[in-house]
Amino acid sequence: MNEHFTITIHDDNGVKQFNLHKFVKKAILYSVLFLGFIALSAIGTILYLKYSVEQIEQKRSEMEMAYNSLKLKNQMLDESIKNTQYALDVKKEELLEVSDSLSEIEALIGLSSHAEVPLKERVNLTKLDSEQRATLLQLIPSGSPVPYNGITSKFGYRVHPTLDRKEFHRGTDLKAAMNTPVYATADGVVEYSGYHKKSGFGNLVILHHNYGFKTYYGHLNKVVLESGTFVKKGDLIAYTGNTGMSSGPHLHYEIRFISRLLNPFWFIKWDVKNYSEIFEKEKKIPWQSLITATTHIKVQKPTQIPQ
Repeated sequence: MNEHFTITIHDDNGVKQFNLHKFVKKAILYSVLFLGFIALSAIGTILYLKYSVEQIEQKRSEMEMAYNSLKLKNQMLDESIKNTQYALDVKKEELLEVSDSLSEIEALIGLSSHAEVPLKERVNLTKLDSEQRATLLQLIPSGSPVPYNGITSKFGYRVHPTLDRKEFHRGTDLKAAMNTPVYATADGVVEYSGYHKKSGFGNLVILHHNYGFKTYYGHLNKVVLESGTFVKKGDLIAYTGNTGMSSGPHLHYEIRFISRLLNPFWFIKWDVKNYSEIFEKEKKIPWQSLITATTHIKVQKPTQIPQ
């Protein structure tokens, strides 16, 4: 068997031949194949590693983006929490101020302040009580019919300034210059408007109010309303003067309850600030019955006497 093979090489020096054994030939072939396999494996491994690195890099980039996004969201959440906490602190301060103001209002209108009572319920109670009081102050004579500047003659016994004898003064004389505007002290209707010679009040206006109350405005210079006219609290009804049995310009002001004479001073000073004081000062009126009778009434737009 021929186990050799010849390798012929041609170059400038001529032809050279080499005889090699077939085993060497196989060894060389296997070596070439092995090296080719190694090269292909290396190339495949390199390509796989490159792909893996690219995938890892992509995942790293995605994780970095997700981390940055989460970090931004956390920052925004922290900022939102801070803003929310600040808003809560502001609202807390406002609620404390409201609670303090509400306590002042409760004290003003005579309600007991209970910390355990919800704020909304306290507000509703205050609102309800304020509405009731505003209604009562609208329907019952309250406040001064002229800008208050003092009293020249009180309610009760006195020496009459023109008759020079002691007699009961049925009202209160309020200081007022000539032609000072006179306002209604409660809602009502004009019962009398004109000159009243018999009483000595000169020009006189009598207002008939709800629940048996009447008010008298005497010694007027000019009246501006006729009998039968409906008036609201604060409406202009006349101007002060010196008519009738009067020693100088002023306003004679009377309040009556079912013909009972009342001291006008307590009603002149009666307002929401000293709401409960009149109940102790004026005993001729069944206040509890009156308050009960007016609890279902609500004046939509309470008015005030101009000051």
